[in-house]
Amino acid sequence: MNAPATLLYFDDEQAAAVRLAQAAGLAPMPVARHRFPDGEIRLRLPDALPERVVLLRTLDHPNEKLVELLLAARTARSLGVRHLTLVAPYLAYMRQDIAFHPGEAVSQRIVGRFLADLFDAVITVDPHLHRVATLAEAVPATQAIVLSGAPLLADLIAQRRPGALLIGPDGESAQWVAQAAARHGFDHAVCIKQRSGDHAVAIELPPVALAERAVVLLDDVASTGHTVAQAARLLLAAGAATVDVAVTHALLTAGALQMMREAGVGEIWSTDCIAHPTNAVSVAALIAQALQNLNRSGG
Repeated sequence: MNAPATLLYFDDEQAAAVRLAQAAGLAPMPVARHRFPDGEIRLRLPDALPERVVLLRTLDHPNEKLVELLLAARTARSLGVRHLTLVAPYLAYMRQDIAFHPGEAVSQRIVGRFLADLFDAVITVDPHLHRVATLAEAVPATQAIVLSGAPLLADLIAQRRPGALLIGPDGESAQWVAQAAARHGFDHAVCIKQRSGDHAVAIELPPVALAERAVVLLDDVASTGHTVAQAARLLLAAGAATVDVAVTHALLTAGALQMMREAGVGEIWSTDCIAHPTNAVSVAALIAQALQNLNRSGG
């Protein structure tokens, strides 16, 4: 019998690594990490690795983690790893896909190529792609695999708020709202959003009946909470009975939860792509299936 493939992980993601290892039949092994007084990092990988290795690293607060990936991937190759898969449930630096002003770095292309040079396959969940149609355009690895948390969130909503109206806060959320709605036959619509800054947004509600409806705001990411809070206030003022929030990635900054609560939001549900107290759905089985498919395809 072949030994199970290795799952490398960092200590701050041990819980997620254990869930994924159990779901995918992987052998979890930690990457030892030491920080020097000047801020530099020393990593130590297990010295005996198989030819196929999976590395788990979700990329919220990404800057230091990208250096970790560089060190870990190059070291894994030196130890004989021939096929290296990155599982990054949240993939950073995807929003900047063009230069809006002369001289701006197009981070999606730069970081995407950086990851593609390190890894044979990249698996992520609901990447924030706007003007790019496929993940392979942003991350040109041999295998660039996109999964979605929307169906998992839809299953949770069907249990907690049967018959809910799903609302997307902006046009970019339409793909996830439609996907979740189709799974359980939810009514759905999308708001119009105009952003004039990181904390300045204007929301226009869609022309749908809201009176006494249980509404769930659904999106790929929640960060500052400003968009969700403004949408929730408008929905409640228009007659919605309740407003809850479901997101794939809980990138919630300090004060975001309080802001949403003060705006009238009830429950806040997220996947565990990013560890957060709002986590209500695990993506471990979803990622495990993708890894199994990858192995069967020979990728």
